[in-house]
This record gives sequence, C-alpha cells and structure tokens, in this order.
Amino acid sequence: MVRVSRWLWWPRPTLSGYRRMGVAARLGVGAAALLALVIIVGLVSLSLGPVEIPVGHVAGILLSPLGIEASEFGRTEQLVIEQIRMPRLVVGASVGIALGVAGATMQGLFRNPMADPGIIGISAGGALGAVVAISTGAAALFLMALPVFAFVGAIAAAFLVYAIAAVGGRFSMATLLLAGVAINAFLGAIVSAIILLLPDNESLREVLFWLAGGLDSRSWDHARIASPLILGATLLLLLMSRDLNLLMLGDDEARSMGVRVGRMRVLLLVTAALATGAAVAVSGVIAFVGLVIPHIMRLLLGPDNRVLIPMSALGGAVFILAVDTVARTIIAPAEFRLGVLTAFVGAPFFIFLLIRNKRQVYSL
Repeated sequence: MVRVSRWLWWPRPTLSGYRRMGVAARLGVGAAALLALVIIVGLVSLSLGPVEIPVGHVAGILLSPLGIEASEFGRTEQLVIEQIRMPRLVVGASVGIALGVAGATMQGLFRNPMADPGIIGISAGGALGAVVAISTGAAALFLMALPVFAFVGAIAAAFLVYAIAAVGGRFSMATLLLAGVAINAFLGAIVSAIILLLPDNESLREVLFWLAGGLDSRSWDHARIASPLILGATLLLLLMSRDLNLLMLGDDEARSMGVRVGRMRVLLLVTAALATGAAVAVSGVIAFVGLVIPHIMRLLLGPDNRVLIPMSALGGAVFILAVDTVARTIIAPAEFRLGVLTAFVGAPFFIFLLIRNKRQVYSL
C-alpha cells in the first residue's frame, strides 16, 4: 500500500479570511483585483513603444467608438493603437488566458505542481507544425499558414500521446506522462533535423524567432483565429471545474459522486490541448507560464478549481501583457523575445518547486 503525505504543494491557508468567503464572493474579489491589473497593464502597454502615446490619449482612442470623448488624439496615434498595438494586446491576453487555464487544469488533473501544457507534447507538436510551414515555404504563401500548421501539430501531438496512454483499452496517467516525455524528445529531434537542413539563413532566422516565442507582427487576423477558440475552451474548463475538483480526490471518490472518470479526463485533456494549441499557433513556444501562474494563484486563492481556473486565466493575461511590454521596450528599438523572458522567470521557479517537493514523504 502506498501512503503519501498530504499534498504539500496544496498551500496552507495564508489568506484564511478570504478563503472562508463563498465561491461567488471569492470570484468577485479576485476578478475585480485582476481585471484592474489587466486594465492598468494594458493601458501602459498600449502607451509605450517607438511612438509614445500618453495614457490619456490611449483611453480616448479606446472610448471613442462608444461616443465618449475622453481626450483629444491624433490620427497617427489612433492608427498605431488600433492597427498595431491593440491586436498584439488582444493576442497576448488570449495567450496568457490559454496557458493559465491549461496549466491549472493539468496540475489539478495530474495532482502535480510541476505539470504544465507542454507535458503532453502540445508545445512540441505546435513547434513542429510551424517549422514545417516555414521550411516548406507555406508560411510565405499566405498569412495564416503558420498558425494553422502549428495548431494542427499541437492537437495531433496531444491526441497521439493520449492514444499511447490508452493502448489496450485502459488509460494510464503514468503512461501519459512518459509518452509525453518521449513524444517531446522525438518531435524536438525532428525540429532540430529540419533546422539543420534549412537551405537559407532567412528561413533559419524565422524558425529560431518563432521557437523563442513572441507577439511581434500579430494582427487582427491572428486574434480572430485564436481568441474564440481560447475563450470557448476556457468556458468549457470552467464548466468542468467541479468535476476536476472531484477527480483530484481520486477516481473512486469521483465515481461515487457521479463523475464519469474516463470521459471527463478525456474532455479535460482535449480542452486544455485546444487552448494551448491555439496559443502556440499565434505566439510560438512560450514556456513556464502554465507552470508559474496557476501555482501562484493556488498559493493566494486556494485549490478550488471553480476559483482557480478563472483567476489563472486573468493572472496569465496580466503576466503575458507585462512581460511583453518589457520585451518591447527593454532594448528598444529592437525587441527581446517573449519566450526567453518567461523562461528567465519560470526556470528558477521550477527549480524552487523541485526543491520544495523533496519535502514530500513517500513510504511503501
């Protein structure tokens, strides 16, 4: 018999007064705080860049379609906001939402604080799809080829890993994790081989930039592709949050409460993969967001997925928008890669989790 000590990564109550509040009250307080942060970070992000625009002018541009004249602004400022910075902000917020909710779902489903969307090969599949689009020249033929290829690759990798885990008719979570590691390594090797065989430096540069992750040159077309899929997947995960709470208690307990364990596990994995695939398709590989944000939200708000999933969505949006603002301005007029900056934050946090998890006691 295996006895495991309490899940020490479930945080001890540090905000006890907040946690005694009902779910609706906690959602209201948390959402209000994080939405305020989204608005503040968004306004700052829209105002900064090669063309600096006062925050008041940004607010005026955003409010003008509603017939509200907050302040005067120039035509150039309006075009910069509406055609360049606003699409990037919408795509960035959508990517943060996707990675946040997918990470929260994976951590709850695997009952592991070190799980993230890349654990079942989604990011690697998206990377392979994008590299194929670039190396074959499809990305140069029409704008949406790269995100479409990346999305298909991400979803295909997720289904392949799940199919391996369900071989023989019996699903195994341990097999899923090991298959994810193997598929990640295999797809990474294919990407490396393609990079080595690329015929020209321009394609190589484009591949490396995409693999490093970023939101440069994102347009309203990218937003229209990714945002509906991400918001739909987020809503589905929120609707399944109660069942995810029950799955965290164990399969037997979940079945006794009326949860169809096999079907619900598939739905959760597929929906998380859909959100992540849509994010990878428009932003490239952005590591560690799905690891860091849900864990921070869990430390602050507790493990109830009815609260954790929507708060991880908003927290992911705040994080991506803030880091992307730094990426755009830290070495202006050049641009730092977003995926590199998130790795600078996420890698030390991952090491911290590894060290902290050593305190868990397992006895056979």
